[in-house]
Amino acid sequence: MKNSVALLLFIFVITSVQAQKNKFNLLIGTYTTKCDSKGIYVYDFDSNTGDFNFKNATENVINPSFLSVSADNNYIYAVNENGDKSMVSSFGYVPSTGKMDFINKESAQGADPCYIINDENNVIVANYSSGNISVFGKNNDGSITKAKQVIQNYGNANDSNKKQVPHAHQVYFSPDKKYVLGNDLGIDKVFTYAYNPNSPDEILKKKDSISVKPGSGPRHLTFSKNGKFVYLLQENDGTVTAFNYSNGTLKKIQETSVVSKDFTGTIGAADIHISPDGKFLYATNRGTANDISIFKILKNGKLESKGKTTTKGNGPRSFAIDPSGNFLLVAHQYTNDVVIFKRNKKTGSITDTGKIITLCSPVCLVFGKN
Repeated sequence: MKNSVALLLFIFVITSVQAQKNKFNLLIGTYTTKCDSKGIYVYDFDSNTGDFNFKNATENVINPSFLSVSADNNYIYAVNENGDKSMVSSFGYVPSTGKMDFINKESAQGADPCYIINDENNVIVANYSSGNISVFGKNNDGSITKAKQVIQNYGNANDSNKKQVPHAHQVYFSPDKKYVLGNDLGIDKVFTYAYNPNSPDEILKKKDSISVKPGSGPRHLTFSKNGKFVYLLQENDGTVTAFNYSNGTLKKIQETSVVSKDFTGTIGAADIHISPDGKFLYATNRGTANDISIFKILKNGKLESKGKTTTKGNGPRSFAIDPSGNFLLVAHQYTNDVVIFKRNKKTGSITDTGKIITLCSPVCLVFGKN
């Protein structure tokens, strides 16, 4: 009898541990001014089934349109996209309950911040409308300091038909954290900065920059799993550019596109990510397409198209692949939902599960530990 009880207890413990390993927190950033939203939402997500449960939300947080979780999983940093009144906020975070407690906020030192990253020392933000990058220090309690450095981009687009001004759209750490890459959609450039995390006022020092196709509008990039390649998505024309990457230097090796040759609608390429196993790349297109393109990543870093599929909504601004690689979730800004797709890990294809998270204007998805 005792042996039977012990065996049942052992099975229960193992099953519980395994079930917990399949659970992740899904954080969702939203726009709050067009519909009823509390700001940042946390859901429990099961990577075995694709099921989800609401855990918690903030209250009265203005337009937290992009989020970044600290490496120790204790803090969340968010932009508050609000024109020239924009801020950057910090929150204490309890993953087990999803509870978020506001700590402090500081001026973004720019208009309409749209991307945020952090490490143990700093929080770095790209300000879209003002075309600059702001760097904030971090205190021991998770709060952020006033901006320690602001880098202003200058110039015009290479496209003679468009009189664009700088629009910083992303900042992104290199895998070794020695560099930060910054995309400027307005002037068609990607900047590389040497990263000096402990410097008091020159945390980012410009190393290099490259110009991309005139008028293409570089929006988001991502690194290959081995760190040897960079893939850049251009918003205005849907180009995906592949680069060799080494020590902060980019060298173009391929140009492809998320747009079909016969497509005549509006283009608005948005987000780009690679599957956890490093085998497939995905990129969304908004406009009138509202689809997601799938590419196989070849050994030489080049991309091979594997087709595209509808995202089942309007305005797929953001998407995320859960850490297990089983599911791909797409956030639709205009149909106010997150659509959950099942991934085929062998082919990269995705299939609609019929499961949908409904909430106001979701525009940022981040997976984290439970």
